[in-house]
Amino acid sequence: MLLGLTLAGRFCGLPVPCVRDVLRGEAITRVPLAPPGVAGVLNLRGRIVTAVELRSRLGLPAAEPGAARMSIVVEHEGELYSLLADAVREVLPVPPEARAMAPETLGEARRGHVAAIHQLAEGLLIELDPARLLAFGRDAEAGLA
Repeated sequence: MLLGLTLAGRFCGLPVPCVRDVLRGEAITRVPLAPPGVAGVLNLRGRIVTAVELRSRLGLPAAEPGAARMSIVVEHEGELYSLLADAVREVLPVPPEARAMAPETLGEARRGHVAAIHQLAEGLLIELDPARLLAFGRDAEAGLA
């Protein structure tokens, strides 16, 4: 099962077990000297959550200023992160036979963050890997990002 989302007109998905919350219109505070891809932080019920700009992490063009965004909160290594998407869609069952490896033509910036591609009736669904998306710091320096 994948949570469907939209990024720059692309149909993507995240594994449902990783998703903790879906939020609309949260105020994000910019953080000086944050690594590329980090939009800032937000307050989620008293916890500080790092907001990650998925468009930036995937090498997609930036969203229009003031565009509505959705926050998909995921947990990674005991920390909460908000993954910013253009829109959140429904939860989708994905049959195993629809799964394929990410093609070489996807582009290195995107392929490094993709777990698989699924051929569904709605079209191609790009399954994102939250662990790879959140590989900042030493993981990124080691070439794992």
